[in-house]
Amino acid sequence: MDLLIKGGELVTAKARFKADIAVKNGKIAAIGTNLKPEAGTEVVDAKGKMVIPGAIDGHTHLAMPFGGTISSDDYFTGTRSAACGGTTTVFDFVLQGKGESMLDAIKRRDALCAPDAAVDYSFHVGVCDTSGDLLDTMEDCVKFGIPSFKVFMVYDFGVDDGSFYETLLKAAKIGALVGVHAENKNVNAVLVKQYLSEGKVDAWWHYMSKNENVESEADVRAINLAKMAGTSLYIVHLASKDGVEAVTKARDEGYPIFAETCPQYLHFTSEVYKRPRGRDFVCSPPVKGKASQDALWAAIKRGDIATVATDHCPFTQAEKDWGIKTKDGKPGNFTTIPNGCAGIENMYPYILSEANKGRISFQRAVELCATNPSKLFGLDHVKGDLQVGLDADIVIYDPKKNVTIRNAKMHGNLDHTIWEGVDVKGYPVATYSRGRLVFKDDKFVGEKGAGKMVKCKPIRLKGPSL
Repeated sequence: MDLLIKGGELVTAKARFKADIAVKNGKIAAIGTNLKPEAGTEVVDAKGKMVIPGAIDGHTHLAMPFGGTISSDDYFTGTRSAACGGTTTVFDFVLQGKGESMLDAIKRRDALCAPDAAVDYSFHVGVCDTSGDLLDTMEDCVKFGIPSFKVFMVYDFGVDDGSFYETLLKAAKIGALVGVHAENKNVNAVLVKQYLSEGKVDAWWHYMSKNENVESEADVRAINLAKMAGTSLYIVHLASKDGVEAVTKARDEGYPIFAETCPQYLHFTSEVYKRPRGRDFVCSPPVKGKASQDALWAAIKRGDIATVATDHCPFTQAEKDWGIKTKDGKPGNFTTIPNGCAGIENMYPYILSEANKGRISFQRAVELCATNPSKLFGLDHVKGDLQVGLDADIVIYDPKKNVTIRNAKMHGNLDHTIWEGVDVKGYPVATYSRGRLVFKDDKFVGEKGAGKMVKCKPIRLKGPSL
C-alpha cells in the first residue's frame, strides 16, 4: 500500500464507523480495523477526525465567456480552489457553438482543461443548436463518456420548448440525462423593460425581474415536458418555493425528477440585493426570499433535493461594477452586471458545517455533495463513496476546526467572495485526489495538470430513487 489513514471515523451516505483506509495505486485498497502498513507506506493519523469521500461539484463555469468578459477562475485556479475545499471532481459546462457537433465541443473544451486541471473533471454539454443532424451527435457524446446535457430556457443561446422536448426524447433513447436552467425568459424580458423604463436600475431589480414565479413557471413547464417525453430531468440551481413544490409533486407521482440547489440559496436571501454591494450577489436565478430558502432546506431533509452544487462563475468587483458604469463608460444597470458568484471552495465546508450544527446528518451531507452526484452523472463506478476499488478521493475533516471565511485565504482567482465573514463549524484539513495529497493545513500542495477527465456511464433513471 502507498497510504494508510488510521484512526478516523469514516462517513459515507449510509454509515459512520471507526476504521482505517488503505490506498494503493490511486485506489482504495482496503477498509478495516487495525490495518498494518507495508514497508514504505505513508501513515496518516486521523484520530479525532472524519474521513469522507471527496465532493463532486456537478455545476461549474470555469473560464466561461459571459457579458463581455470571462469568469475569473480558469481550469487551474478553479480546480485548485476546489481541492482546498474538499472537492475532488468538478463538472464544467461545454457550450456548443452554432453548427458545432457536441462531441467536437467537448474535445475543444478538454484541450483547454487537460493541461491545467489540478483535480479530476468531466463535462456536461450545453445544447445550443439542434438543427440538421446535430441532435444526433448527443449519442456520440454518450459513447465517448459524456452522457449528461443541459438546456437553457433563458439567454439568447437558449432553446425553445420544441427543441427542449426533442432533446428529452433523444436522451430517453440513448441513456442520457438532461439538466435544465429553468426561467421564463419572455416574462423576464417584459419585466426588465418595465423596470428600466421606470428608472429602476440597481441589483434589487435583477431579483424582481427573475422573481419566484419567473423561475417556478419554467420549473413546472420543464417537468411537464419531461413527463411527456417519458424521461428523467435534472433541474439545476433550484431556488424557488413553488419550484420545490413542483419537484416534490412529480417525485411523489413516481417520476424521475431530480433537483440541485446551491449553497448561496441555502444561506442568503434576496435581502442581499439591498446591500451597498448587492450587485456582487447577482446570479441567475437570483437568491430568493426566506420562504423559498425554508422550502429548500425542508426538501433537502425529506430527500426531494438530490444534490448540492455551486454554479461557480466568479467575476471581479470591477466587472460587477459595470452595473454602475459599463466598461464602455456608459451608465450601467442590473442587466449589465455579469451573472455569477464564487463558491467552489466553500460548498463542502458550508454543507458539512450545517451538518456539524445538527441541521442535517453528516451522512446526508456526503450524499448531497458526493454520492448522489456520482450516481446521477454515471460515475459511481469510480467516485463518490469510500469503497474498495474506487478512486481514493478522500477528505480528512476536522469537526473542531472553526473557520471564518475570508477571501484573502481562498485559493481562487477573485478579489472578493460573497461568503466573506461567514463562520463555518469544522473544516477540511487534507484532501487526496486519487491518493495524491493536494491540500493540507490551508495550503494547496497539488500539481497543475494532475487532474484527468473522467468518463461516465450511460444514464437511465426510471424512478425518483437513486
